[in-house]
Amino acid sequence: METAQYNCPNCNARLKFTPETQELSCEYCGGSFSIEEIKQMFADREDLVNAPAEEAPAVSAEDEFEAHTNLYHCSSCGADIMCDDEQTALFCYYCHNPVILAGKLTGEFKPDKIIGFRVTRENAIKLFKDWVGRRRFIPSDFKSEQQLEKMTGLYVPFWKADTLTQADYEALGRNSRSWISGSYRYTETQEFDVVRRGNLLARGIPADGESKIDDQLMEAIEPFDYSDLKPFSMSYLSGFFADKYDVDKDTVFQRIRDRANYASRKAVGETVSGFSSVSVRTERYEIKKTDWEYVMLPVWFMTYRHDGKLYEFAVNGQTGKLAGTPPLDKGKLTWFCTGIGAVIAAVIYIIGGLMG
Repeated sequence: METAQYNCPNCNARLKFTPETQELSCEYCGGSFSIEEIKQMFADREDLVNAPAEEAPAVSAEDEFEAHTNLYHCSSCGADIMCDDEQTALFCYYCHNPVILAGKLTGEFKPDKIIGFRVTRENAIKLFKDWVGRRRFIPSDFKSEQQLEKMTGLYVPFWKADTLTQADYEALGRNSRSWISGSYRYTETQEFDVVRRGNLLARGIPADGESKIDDQLMEAIEPFDYSDLKPFSMSYLSGFFADKYDVDKDTVFQRIRDRANYASRKAVGETVSGFSSVSVRTERYEIKKTDWEYVMLPVWFMTYRHDGKLYEFAVNGQTGKLAGTPPLDKGKLTWFCTGIGAVIAAVIYIIGGLMG
C-alpha cells in the first residue's frame, strides 16, 4: 500500500512534520498540509483505487503501522530504533555506531497517542549552547559543530497511567498553648484523632519505556502538556526517529506506584494542618486500579562520551525544558587551579617582600 501521508499531493516529494506549524510541509514546492488533510487525501486515494470492489477489506491501524514502520538494531549497544519506512537510520543516537535494518514492527507496538514536536532543532541547539555557555570546565569538543550534529529528534515511548489509590491515614494531632498567671506557668494540650480514608485519583503519571535512557533525565524534563495529545499517526514520525519500548507496563508499575504514593501522601498531608504536632499511627496507600495509555512524547536527545563515561542531554520537544549532566574536563580544571595557586603564591611573595 502506498504511504500517501508522506508524499506531497502537489509534487510527490517527501513531506516532513514541521514543529512550528504542526503540519506536514514540502521543502520543494512549499506546500503545507495538516495531518487531517493528509489522512483524508490518503483515504480518498484508497477509495479510488478500490472503487471497482464493492467491499474492500478494511486495513486496521495496527496493520498499517506494521507495514510502514522499520526497526533498526544496533549491534553495539543493543538499541532498537523505530523509523517510518522512508527514513534511513545511519547511526545509533546512544552510542553513535552504525545500525542495521532488523525488519518490521508488529502492531502491538503501535502507540495510542502522540505529542508532536513544537521545539525546532534550531531552538534545541540554541538552548543547548546557552546551557553550555554557563559552564566553564567542559571539554571543548562538547560544544563543537560535530557534536551538535548528534542532536536527534526522538519520540520516546512512555507509559501514562491513571491510578486510583485507597488511602488509610490515622494520626494524633496536638495543639498546645502556655501562659503565665501569678507565679505559675500553665500549659494546655488538646489532642485530636485525625483520620483520613478515601480514594485518590492521580491522572497522567508518566514513566518512560526505554531502558537505555536515564529515568531521572526524563523526569527532569517533565511535565508534558497532555492537552496536546493526538491519536497516533505515522505522519508525526516523518523526519524524526522513535524508540520501540523495551520496558513493559508491568515492569514500570513500581515507578508508577512510587509516584502515585508520593502524590497521595502529599495530598493527604496538605489536609492535615493547624496542629502544633502530628504523630502518625497508620499510613497506608494501595493502588486499586490503573488505566494505561502507551504514548510517544517528543525529546531532542544527544549523547557524549568522555573518559569512558556516557553523558546524556535532553530537551523537552514540546516545552523546551532541558536537563543533562555536563562532562568535566579535568585538564582545564587542573590548569585553572594551578593558575589560581600561582597567583596566590605570587601575592604572598610580594606581601612577604614588603613586610621584610
